[in-house]
Amino acid sequence: MKGIHPLVFSFCTIFIFLSCGCSEDEYTDTTPVNQSIYEEGEEFLAGDLSINSQSNNAFGHSFPTLSDSDRIIFGIGNSLFNQAWVSAPASTTARDGLGPTFNARACASCHAKDGRGRPITPSAIMGSVGFLMRISVPGTDPHGGPNPVPNYGGQIQEMANSSIPFEAKVEVTFETIEGTYPDGETYQLRKPVYQINNEQFGSLQGVMTSPRIGQQTIGLGLIDALSEDSILANADEFDANNDGISGKANYVWDVIAGQLNIGKFGWKSNQPSLQQQVAGAFHGDMGLTTSLFPNNNCPDGQVDCLNAPNGGEPEVTALQLERVLFYQRTLAVPIRRNFKNENVLKGKKLFNDLQCIACHKTNFVASSSPTTPIIEGVKFSPYSDFLLHDMGDDLADNRPEFKATGNEWRTQPLWGIGLIETVNNHTFLLHDGRARSVEEAILWHGGEAEQSKNNFKNLIKEEREQLIAFINSL
Repeated sequence: MKGIHPLVFSFCTIFIFLSCGCSEDEYTDTTPVNQSIYEEGEEFLAGDLSINSQSNNAFGHSFPTLSDSDRIIFGIGNSLFNQAWVSAPASTTARDGLGPTFNARACASCHAKDGRGRPITPSAIMGSVGFLMRISVPGTDPHGGPNPVPNYGGQIQEMANSSIPFEAKVEVTFETIEGTYPDGETYQLRKPVYQINNEQFGSLQGVMTSPRIGQQTIGLGLIDALSEDSILANADEFDANNDGISGKANYVWDVIAGQLNIGKFGWKSNQPSLQQQVAGAFHGDMGLTTSLFPNNNCPDGQVDCLNAPNGGEPEVTALQLERVLFYQRTLAVPIRRNFKNENVLKGKKLFNDLQCIACHKTNFVASSSPTTPIIEGVKFSPYSDFLLHDMGDDLADNRPEFKATGNEWRTQPLWGIGLIETVNNHTFLLHDGRARSVEEAILWHGGEAEQSKNNFKNLIKEEREQLIAFINSL
């Protein structure tokens, strides 16, 4: 039976002191404040489970109220999240089974420091870092999900173990889009154009594609604890109130329940639970089997992949999966910065006035959580409604996923957005990283957000900067 090396436990004993929010990370905004705009305690986006940190490890802290024993489990999960898996057979049996084809060798490859991945670039020659390309053909699978591509499956595996062929390679070029605000200031957007090359198992030209970037993993336990009713409370699929915004829930296949359940995770709300999200990433991104996905990720036609040795059945044991899941479930959300700054508060008012708040919602209450009772009843503000919204043709991937159309995306939570640069040394945003800043991300909005975007463009420069400052404070 696979186990965890004793050195991991030693590491975890040390790690618990690194995960509780050290004094050098702490941040306090002592700026005088306009009390008519500032709301007491609004900086604590996850209530008592928020962490006071603005360091380059701001996304890597546990809930501050974890017990000592739970901090040890958190540390073990962190170690497993960061470890690089190897191909089987190997002497390191606790971490073999990678592949045979894969996109990453470790969870942290796509979520460095529990943060956000980078998009591919025209000069990328060693593969992507946190980027993958989902693929499908018209129609649906037996559960109503995307129809996998014959000989390839549901996403392109750009890497493979020795003597196993990779599936294909994805390249990108960018088109420049010039724009001008009504006040005369100019801007540039970059539109990615993807090309699939070096197909090993038949042509992929003409298949439906959806580029994706790994998201930061803070606050996932709180999202996992959302009840279906709390998500549906904000749904307005047919725009009954005539505000132009018609968010709807996605209903996706729940492997454990054996039925369709409301989606919460992923760019199109394509996963119903954190457990399935984590197990799905092990399987789809690293080629590792779990109790939820026990079969090797080898589509028919990939003979070498099908005949390759495995690293156990399953390759990620139930205990390992449980530890990683606990780690992901208890990653804390950093408190806001500059939350009393006058320009930030003016930006907050603009955020509300421009109806950004209509989709980027606050004030949720967590329901029950498996293994983590301290989550239940916590009030939190993710700045998301976890619903699908039509974001317009410019952001469309034209690839349906369960109830999500090719134009629809889940509202991305904004908590932590202003710390991505500190943690991950970049500011690439949106589902494929095309936006290089918050400003560009806003300017890509369309569909249900078209009016809000146009209202942003009509602001004077000072007000645009105030709105961006508010978003970067989150």
